Amino acid sequence: MSEAAPVQTEKAFQKQEGIKILKSRKNAGKKSTKTRRVRYWRNIGLGYKTPKAAIEGNYIDKKCPFTGDVNIRGRILRGVVVSNKMKRTIVIRRDYLHYVRKYNRFEKRHKNLPAHLSPAFIGVKEGDIVTVGQCRPLSKTVRFNVVSHESMPESGAGAKVFRMF
Repeated sequence: MSEAAPVQTEKAFQKQEGIKILKSRKNAGKKSTKTRRVRYWRNIGLGYKTPKAAIEGNYIDKKCPFTGDVNIRGRILRGVVVSNKMKRTIVIRRDYLHYVRKYNRFEKRHKNLPAHLSPAFIGVKEGDIVTVGQCRPLSKTVRFNVVSHESMPESGAGAKVFRMF
């Protein structure tokens, strides 16, 4: 397989929309000295930089906000990664305080939120802090996409520790 071809790991042939993979008939007999790899990527805006892996990588992900067909709109949230056992999906935990008027105190609460993890973010593990952006529904439960990743040092506490952002 040539260097320009994307890695095919799925049963169906994976390609980016709008990018032609086949060579044209005019250039079929000619040998080119330079081969430019054609890859579609974009800046999602909102102050988030496109990861280098999205620009230079060769993965295909139609649900990736940088190389796929998904727009980030709506809410931007932060949370701690609780689970990354699913394929290209993580579960993040969002902690918050709920006020109880009767006792004039706050109680700790949390919500788990599934989010799509693009292959552009390599090395996301439990305990890391990620920023997710709302998008169209990607599956039955997934409505958010990871837009940035902050790795936590090894000395950090576990994923279920209550953390405010």
